[in-house]
Amino acid sequence: MLLSLLGNTSLTIQEKLVYVLVMVFCVLLSLSVHEMSHGLAAYAIGDRTASNSGRLSLNPLHHLDPFGALCLFLFGFGWAKPVPINPWNFRHKKGGMAFTALAGPLSNFILAFIAEVFVVILGRMSFKSSAIFAFNVASVCYIISTYMVTVNLGLGLFNLIPIPPLDGSKILNAILPQRFYFKIMEYERYGFLILIILINLPGFNTFLYFCRQAVQNFYDMIITMFI
Repeated sequence: MLLSLLGNTSLTIQEKLVYVLVMVFCVLLSLSVHEMSHGLAAYAIGDRTASNSGRLSLNPLHHLDPFGALCLFLFGFGWAKPVPINPWNFRHKKGGMAFTALAGPLSNFILAFIAEVFVVILGRMSFKSSAIFAFNVASVCYIISTYMVTVNLGLGLFNLIPIPPLDGSKILNAILPQRFYFKIMEYERYGFLILIILINLPGFNTFLYFCRQAVQNFYDMIITMFI
């Protein structure tokens, strides 16, 4: 995302600066909501580890993983610093882990849907030539909403990939038989290396883009039924 923005010759320096600031805002907010949702879900079913660690916060400094955030800026998908969770505090350990893992991507899909509502509404608005201030405010809101959709769908979809330490691996482990669960855990330490390889595979970014577009089109279909 960032590289294509900076390479856009049709934008002025001032316009690029606005886009970059909007992108920073969207990335930091989306990462914070994602990780806080993990902590809130764990808190709701009996684990206060995240709360005691100060992770029930929208402060991005509490959640930022520099490399994961950089991937979000550059490619539109990424991750944050995992929230500490103690499954021994859950009544049902595997179910509790799946519930808390799903909470992060789900929060991003909800944020993306809300942002897409604004994209649709603002996209239909028209202003008189004299309403310069209203037009500028609406334009900035439209840009923010557009990036919120892109960032949150990328964050939510990427984290559903079933590779440790992403959320998808915890959800998958909850439904796998115990013997397969422990077998997968033997390779958990290689998860980050596998992710690096996956990110650099030809066509991966394109595949994620099509998935993102499919979800966004589904959102549009729902929204246009009521707006």
